[in-house]
Amino acid sequence: MTYPYGQLPDLYPEQEALFASAAATYARYRPGLPDAAVRLLADVLRGQPSQVLLDLGTGTGQVPLALLSAGADLTHIEAVDVSRQMLHQASQALHPLLGHCTLTLAHAAADEYEPLATLPGEPDSGPDLITCCRSYHWMNGQAVLAMADRVATPGAAVAIMGDGSLWSHDADWTRALRELIQHYLGSERRAGARSSYAEPRRSYEQDLADSAFNDVTEHLFPVTRIWAPQEVLGYLRTTSFAGAGLFAERHQAFEDEALALLHAHTVDGSLVEEATFRVLLARRVGGAR
Repeated sequence: MTYPYGQLPDLYPEQEALFASAAATYARYRPGLPDAAVRLLADVLRGQPSQVLLDLGTGTGQVPLALLSAGADLTHIEAVDVSRQMLHQASQALHPLLGHCTLTLAHAAADEYEPLATLPGEPDSGPDLITCCRSYHWMNGQAVLAMADRVATPGAAVAIMGDGSLWSHDADWTRALRELIQHYLGSERRAGARSSYAEPRRSYEQDLADSAFNDVTEHLFPVTRIWAPQEVLGYLRTTSFAGAGLFAERHQAFEDEALALLHAHTVDGSLVEEATFRVLLARRVGGAR
């Protein structure tokens, strides 16, 4: 069962435009969650009578897709994103796996979101797990955590997750690639067509410490990814720092040069990324574990 989109049209045109053209490419080229991180999230939900997930900045639905694929007994998913195209991709990916689980797709910014519906027959239901995967840096974190406190069940957990990007990864091939991007787009890291990336003024840990979810544990999962050069180009098209629209008519020239650069750095046709996937798992003090 799927509830209708909760559409709030034209409230975030710049954010929506940033991701709209890349939605299908995002689903194909963005890395998923490590298995160990998925098991951690599934353990959080295990034992909850309803197992409700609220995924903020869901993108193509990677978090609920990973949990459903791992056999989590979810009864309801609320997937929130500013991009209708991303939500469409999430819907296509999740529908074959839903079974008895219901799904709400909410077109909204995470910090402005309010639940669209409670579970059928359960007026006091709320999420047992609230996740932000590679998305929290786009949000008003303090507002998101205040909303989470309003809607979550008493024993709920918040998981803020991510692993950086190929821009921030430190390897010979990523440094060379970053320099090539800067040659085309300037030295500052771009964050879409109209702005440059700015580091958050507050750390995620500071936001959590000032919220109701201030009982925090950190979980680190080493990840080795093997990329083919063409896969790196596909990934770059999904990013805010090297999306196709930033290059305009020079995008093909950039990709030709980037492909040659990447092939020059391959070993047996592959490029290796050694990353760390970090999960900040936060609960209210005294919340169930």
